[in-house]
Amino acid sequence: MKQYGLIGFPLTHSFSQRYFTDKFGREGISDSQYSLFEMPDVAALPALLQTPGLRGLNVTIPHKQAVLPFLDRLDASASKVGAVNVIRLQDDGTRVGYNSDYYGFKQSLEDWLTTLDRPLAGLRALVLGTGGASKAVTAALTDLAIPYQSVSRSKTASTVTYDEVPALLSEYALLINCSPVGTYPHTDEVPAIPYEQLTSRHLLYDLVYNPAETQFMKRGAERGAATHNGLRMLELQAEKAWSIWQQQ
Repeated sequence: MKQYGLIGFPLTHSFSQRYFTDKFGREGISDSQYSLFEMPDVAALPALLQTPGLRGLNVTIPHKQAVLPFLDRLDASASKVGAVNVIRLQDDGTRVGYNSDYYGFKQSLEDWLTTLDRPLAGLRALVLGTGGASKAVTAALTDLAIPYQSVSRSKTASTVTYDEVPALLSEYALLINCSPVGTYPHTDEVPAIPYEQLTSRHLLYDLVYNPAETQFMKRGAERGAATHNGLRMLELQAEKAWSIWQQQ
């Protein structure tokens, strides 16, 4: 039996296990199993990597950077982002790190803009939040040649604060919520931006997928903005992970 799984802590709600279990059943993949490996300390990873039949792992919070010393090399996607969410165990024992969040966000954004008939040229983005999720987003924006400005609660050399957003909304049409604000069960929470300034030219992409329509999206839609949640990104990153694990 080929073994795959997810490491992280805590693993109370796993999109990945549900997705891959459904995929295996739907596609008749009977020789594979996807498990959860709750791992408070990444020091437990070497022992897990010795599991018979283990072919690949997904990596989630808080280990996306902590796994780097345990890998033999990084794919370009992981190097760009500086974090790993997919580990592939090759037949010769080599452990390679990838970042499929990068692929998932990049492809989902391109597909969404295509359906909206909105060109990439001239688009500028505000990236709300500077946590781990934002790293894959900003790497993808860079490769798409979309200039961006990161927004944080604290001002740094590379970020502006939420208080500065009102002056930027006429220049930045794409707003990407990379923070967990608005995620179930805190569905009444929203990023602190001036929603009354939004218009039909704005595009709101929320990496949150539960609920399907966050308050961030709802308030944007009420002002005529196009909205998109994070479910398609998750599906695309999962399929990318599977294709990585199936490489010969």
